Amino acid sequence: MSRCRHAEACGGCPLQHLAYAEQLRRKRLRVQRLLDAALGPRAPRVRPVWPSPHAAGDAPWEFRQKAAFTFGAGPGGELVMGHYSRGGDVVVAIEECPVHPARANRIAFAFRDAFARAGLRAFGDDGRGLLRHLIVRTSADQREAVAVLVVARHARELRAPLREVMAGPQTPDGLLLNLNDRPGPYLLGRETLHLGGAEAVLERALGEAFAVAPTSFFQTNVAAAGELLRLVQEATAGAASVLDLYSGSGLFALPLARRGARVTAVEENRDAVRDARLNLEASGVPPARLRLRPGRVEQVLPGLLRERFDAVVLDPPRQGASPRVLDLVFRGLRPPRAVFVSCSPEALAAELAFAARAGYAIGDVQPVDMFPHTDHVEAVAVADLAAPSGLSAERGAGSGRVRR
Repeated sequence: MSRCRHAEACGGCPLQHLAYAEQLRRKRLRVQRLLDAALGPRAPRVRPVWPSPHAAGDAPWEFRQKAAFTFGAGPGGELVMGHYSRGGDVVVAIEECPVHPARANRIAFAFRDAFARAGLRAFGDDGRGLLRHLIVRTSADQREAVAVLVVARHARELRAPLREVMAGPQTPDGLLLNLNDRPGPYLLGRETLHLGGAEAVLERALGEAFAVAPTSFFQTNVAAAGELLRLVQEATAGAASVLDLYSGSGLFALPLARRGARVTAVEENRDAVRDARLNLEASGVPPARLRLRPGRVEQVLPGLLRERFDAVVLDPPRQGASPRVLDLVFRGLRPPRAVFVSCSPEALAAELAFAARAGYAIGDVQPVDMFPHTDHVEAVAVADLAAPSGLSAERGAGSGRVRR
């Protein structure tokens, strides 16, 4: 039985009708099959999926601290807000979304109602209309919330409904306006304007204070992100120098630096780099322990080939690390250990197969359920540089297994 009234039409949570234990079982089998196909007899064992925290006997709800909505046109041309239909590109109008925090939903629906009263339209294929997306980022405790409205252009007709919401009872702590006139499914454009209040929420649930803007990358499910952080810390224990690729706002880099490692963090997203700088300044961690290198990983890595890193952490976007990056890491740098944090089992299978061909031994893989009720699953895997035949390799970061 689905909890959400829109589950059959909305494409956001296609597994919601399954018991949560069955969702986890299917995800583990999917990861194992992909790794078996890619690595054959060298395929690692996939451990049971770490579940997203939830009440006993229930499934996880209100776990997405980044709530994203899309605007569209209803049957009569009226403004609707929701998610794309299952297997289609029609926006399903929604009145509830139980995977989002309650505060994020209240803020989003307040904006939607104000825009509808103002007669605003969704941006369409004809280039007309204005509204595209609305993103609300909350802290895990919901005390802080920042919204970003994505529009095709900065228009005067936005002023009245935005003032109405910001003066009402469902007010975010900050408001941003992102300009995106590109056709296609791009969520955000290149320019973001700060309209008032906070530009980011301060997330304190992971032991550090992370400034997280709704336009920058930070894990959506903060509780599950804590498990990813624990696994990465465990896998890099004892490493004196760590290279963190696709480092985002510093989820891994900052705690690793606080624990004593010298960390080089590479990230190209400007908003994430700005957040990482703020987080470093507020943390009290000496800048010498955390070196931020803004730029594309493919462009920054060649300049690091002469340095030695005890461990490399790779946390790429959904498409995975490019062959160029994998070649630079596993045939150029050749660190004693690499830690993969993957949000795509297909990409992870290809990455681990590359590492195995380059002479790395793959330990057990630990999936983490970042997005319950969907097919998505994150996973952490460790690859150790294998010792030459007849020799024993020194490893500064422990064994090749991810332990529970």
